Amino acid sequence: MKHLTEIEKAYIAGFLDGDGSINVQIVRRKDYILKFQIRFTITFFQKTTRYWFLVFLQKKLKTGTLKKRNDGVSELCLVGWQTVKLFLLAFKPYIRLKRRQAVLLLKIIDKLPQSKDPQSFLNLCELVDQIAFLNDSKKRIIDSAVVRSELGLDNYFKSP
Repeated sequence: MKHLTEIEKAYIAGFLDGDGSINVQIVRRKDYILKFQIRFTITFFQKTTRYWFLVFLQKKLKTGTLKKRNDGVSELCLVGWQTVKLFLLAFKPYIRLKRRQAVLLLKIIDKLPQSKDPQSFLNLCELVDQIAFLNDSKKRIIDSAVVRSELGLDNYFKSP
């Protein structure tokens, strides 16, 4: 993303602020030791009649997956901690509305390597809860309380 001009970066960050999302989810993974994975996503949304713009944006960013949904909305999704981290490091100076989510997400990514034990992982899940709160998440099923219960950490106090 170093190939983009400062004006392009500012425009794309503004587009993310208005028609995008910075999201982190806790997902079940039976093949993981701690039973859960933290999934990182940045998504741009646009009415499908303007799908061409998402194609243009994908070419500019040189990453992402395009999807046409059945509800007339299309998405450009950037998935994975490496991709999301590179994006946020490049665009964070220009992000305004979703800056707190971006900062928290980068904090989670930076702490990923140290989260191999249940308590450390739970601490990351609590940060994920904070991003969900900032995003006004309504349909969330798996949160840190679910992780705490399933990892048998019910006797631990919630970390500060």
